[in-house]
Amino acid sequence: MDVLMLSRLQFAMATMFHFIFVPLTLGLSVMIAIMETYYVRTGKEVYLRMTKFWGKLFVINFVLGVVTGITLEFQFGTNWSKYAEYVGDIFGSLLAIEATVAFFMESTFLAAWIFGWKKLSPKMHCACIWIVAIASNLSAVWIILANGWMQNPVGYVIRNGRAELENFTAVISNHFAWSQFLHNGFGALVVAGFFIMGISAYHLLRKNEVEFFTTSFKMGIVCAFIFSIAVAVQGHAHAQEVARVQPAKLAAMEALWETTDGAPMFLFSAPDEANEENSIELFEIPGGLSFLAFNSFDAPVKGLKAWAKEDRPPVLVTFLAFRLMVGLGTLFPLLCIWAWLKRKELLENKLLLRVLIYSIPLPYIAIWAGWAIAEVGRQPWIVYGVMKTSDAVSPIVTSQVAFSFIGLTLLYTLLGTCEIFLLTKFARKGPEPVKA
Repeated sequence: MDVLMLSRLQFAMATMFHFIFVPLTLGLSVMIAIMETYYVRTGKEVYLRMTKFWGKLFVINFVLGVVTGITLEFQFGTNWSKYAEYVGDIFGSLLAIEATVAFFMESTFLAAWIFGWKKLSPKMHCACIWIVAIASNLSAVWIILANGWMQNPVGYVIRNGRAELENFTAVISNHFAWSQFLHNGFGALVVAGFFIMGISAYHLLRKNEVEFFTTSFKMGIVCAFIFSIAVAVQGHAHAQEVARVQPAKLAAMEALWETTDGAPMFLFSAPDEANEENSIELFEIPGGLSFLAFNSFDAPVKGLKAWAKEDRPPVLVTFLAFRLMVGLGTLFPLLCIWAWLKRKELLENKLLLRVLIYSIPLPYIAIWAGWAIAEVGRQPWIVYGVMKTSDAVSPIVTSQVAFSFIGLTLLYTLLGTCEIFLLTKFARKGPEPVKA
């Protein structure tokens, strides 16, 4: 295995591990802020206990997420130095803003929230967690603006043999990037909703703290349902952005080989990359892909054969990841509707509660699949249409990457184990008992 593939695998592994923590941080911070707001407005003890219980799980997740994120930026210097040299003027500025503004604001006010329970007024303490929630999502904005620029490079000029920033406004108003942010942000709230529902279901099965976890469960349903619908609607809009900016990715998502007017969509198909065709095509939706991409059943859609083989993304991974994401995205609102219909008789619906416990990982998997589409579907470009991934890798030897790959895998496995152990331990323990 060469340096390029090892470097790609290492970055993918590190990113996927880091993304165990990110969506829960983004979504759960907002939910905790809402819980504490209810407490400040109503004075009800249940909302204070909810804030502290879910807040403890949030802090565990946040701390481990910070550790796993640090190594990602270093890899731009170690494994992807050619990339950093060529586009660092643009990419680096966005990451610098994220670190110096959003991350430090998030960390500072989280510390104030953790240690300020008896030192700050209730309103000021509640304001701290709202600032944490806003800063967490602001941090995601800058990171996704950086990734969005890689997907749809704007506001730059090639000068002195490298890409240089020319129009910062164009970079931060990149429509593709903001579409990515909304899709990711809505997905993070789905993660938080199912996380709350799943843990609440665990305790309701055991009839532990029934009032507490019933209230939590209902908040989780509302969050998960609203944003599972939002992510589906926004996903349609984002697919149209992909069709406009990265038509080869769209063709790979649906394994469309020939440029077609009124391109159909198949519910079941199997791509055969070697023969540039699909070996199975069942249950055709006439014009479905054209409508998905351009809101017209008759619009032409470019097929993969419009590009040279070396300029096409890997079809099978992109195709399967898209179907996994869409399939899970369809399942989520159905589970929420089932939970909502049974919300008044939760203790009697043990099957529902068990299903929701095992559903906790599913939104994570959907987000991972979405990022697989974004990153694998962009290949062979690291910056779409500007720089190929093969030109971005550092001039290092295979043994160096192999050593760091093994080391990071072991480190991240340890951190992931710690995350699961700590979250499971404190989630099972439940909230602190009411003081007499």
